[in-house]
Amino acid sequence: MCLAVPALVKSIDGDQAEVELGGVARRVSLMLTPEAKVGDYVLLHAGYAINVLDQAEAEETLSMLREMARLAEESNE
Repeated sequence: MCLAVPALVKSIDGDQAEVELGGVARRVSLMLTPEAKVGDYVLLHAGYAINVLDQAEAEETLSMLREMARLAEESNE
């Protein structure tokens, strides 16, 4: 199963960007999304930004992922 998650673009250097995901910074490739700008949310998969997302859509997805993690944690207690 593949999973792509929204990440916030914090800075751009050529075709590389630093993104933030859950408080963790990571360098990713923007080769597939050259239109991405600082402040955009991108859909991140295997080190590549594969799509630029609408902020509301990204925040809704992140909220659902947090809820899934919370429910998984509760079921392990």
